[in-house]
Amino acid sequence: MTDRELRRYSRIVTDGVEHAPSRAMLRATGFEDADFERPQVGIASTWSMITPCNMHLDQLARHAAAGTDEAGGKAVIFNTITVSDGISMGTPGMRYSLVSREIIADSIEAVTGAQGFDGLVTIGGCDKNMPACVMAMARLNRPSVFVYGGTIRPGAKRRDIVSVFEAVGAISSGKISAAELADIERTAIPGPGACGGMYTANTMAAAIEALGLSLANSSAQEAVSQHKIDDCRRAGAAVVELIRKDIKPRDIMTLEAFENAITIVIALGGSTNAVLHLIAMANEADVPLSLDDFTRIGARVPLLADVRPSGRYLMSELIAIGGIRPLMKRLLERGLLHGDCLTVTGKTLAENLADVEDYPAGQDIIRPFDDPIKRDSHLVILYGNVAPDGAVAKITGKEGLKFEGTARVFHAEELALKAILNDEVKKGDVVVICYEGPKGGPGMREMLSPTGAIIGKGLGADVALITDGRFSGGSHGFVVGHISPEAAVGGPIALIEDGDSITIDAETKRIDLGVDAATMEARRKAWIRPKSSVQRGVLAKYRATVTSAAQGAITIAPPWD
Repeated sequence: MTDRELRRYSRIVTDGVEHAPSRAMLRATGFEDADFERPQVGIASTWSMITPCNMHLDQLARHAAAGTDEAGGKAVIFNTITVSDGISMGTPGMRYSLVSREIIADSIEAVTGAQGFDGLVTIGGCDKNMPACVMAMARLNRPSVFVYGGTIRPGAKRRDIVSVFEAVGAISSGKISAAELADIERTAIPGPGACGGMYTANTMAAAIEALGLSLANSSAQEAVSQHKIDDCRRAGAAVVELIRKDIKPRDIMTLEAFENAITIVIALGGSTNAVLHLIAMANEADVPLSLDDFTRIGARVPLLADVRPSGRYLMSELIAIGGIRPLMKRLLERGLLHGDCLTVTGKTLAENLADVEDYPAGQDIIRPFDDPIKRDSHLVILYGNVAPDGAVAKITGKEGLKFEGTARVFHAEELALKAILNDEVKKGDVVVICYEGPKGGPGMREMLSPTGAIIGKGLGADVALITDGRFSGGSHGFVVGHISPEAAVGGPIALIEDGDSITIDAETKRIDLGVDAATMEARRKAWIRPKSSVQRGVLAKYRATVTSAAQGAITIAPPWD
């Protein structure tokens, strides 16, 4: 390709006499004559000082820009927002978390489209900004590479953020002292990086690498490391090569590639949020992914990684034995990955994994296929009279595979948390938290505070929790989220009353309410949607446009409907 052909988009902004004003403004930002002959690459950072997950991304963006410039491109760094799930958890502010996914995707699209970048490097460091980056990459469909900001190092005594949430439950039941809680609080988060277990950030990083949109090992590097710096520089160079080869995200984001991403999420015991985000990402690439694809793939893929939140090990410990690439090679050799899928290296997944060595002998983080933690997926898609359109359960088998209990209904997360901490929730209860869905929140808050409190109270095997909201990747126990239709649109979860019997069965993949049809119909006729306090602003706009969790809580309906 000629230099002009490489500048497919930027030349529209900078070439010709009529665009002298554009060039004049760019010169003020540091452009020189030669830079106008190079393809422009946007370096989209989600840097922010509001969270340790993203506080270092401005430096990583500079390394990615250096890699771009050295490879013959012209990097232009720009920034977008992020919000902190961990800080806003359990508060009304958490309603903005999932909403921020759409804002970030929109803002990256807007800047790239307006400025005429020929390629894109996106850098994400926590839960929502990572899928948002990929959603923007798919929309724009310009040569792009995603870089993960990296995982945090463990705190003292191998603590992490979930240690703190669970300590809240522990202190309320007298299991630890105030001094112990203070020590956990002060030592759990030692510096930059995303939450340290196989929570949503590490889950999505692994999924995006398996999808083919990141370079090798981008998902398995500590935030503060030379490996992560090198990853950024290589990503900057790689995007220039993608521009030369005209390889675009939608060339990579095929149905088979999404199946690879789902496979790695299951094998690693990843977050339920992956279901929501992968469906949303696929929508942007016009790939018709659905809940049932998770069931289909989950029937043949085992859970192999003994990692937190339900397992023993942290991401840093998995990194120390080789990260996820040896696992990917094992899955490939087992016929569970599509090796012919194209990746951002310009090579296939199989080619990228050809020289990868297996894990060291004696490690017990990744289990062998003949001794898995669970022989099929821990992400169980449930249907039934509670969730006619589907729900997502996270059941590793450690909690059992079936739960029958009595409903304790709460119309807000805060009410449920108060009841749990005050010992009002007992063994055999099914905590039902409704009006927390995409429209009901609005914003579909995560329920880490109540699930953390349940675990901290020692009730993880004795109490279930179901919601039309969702869960942090740090949640574990007998939990079911994403119940669709949600309460705010009159879904059956809105009709559950205290004392109703509920059965959750991971083997039959059912979630059912033990109430007869006539009673349910009478409740339906009497139901009135509660008035929301949100009447304007971004939350109101989100509520007006968002689809159900079963469709990924996207704000544009899928074209295949």
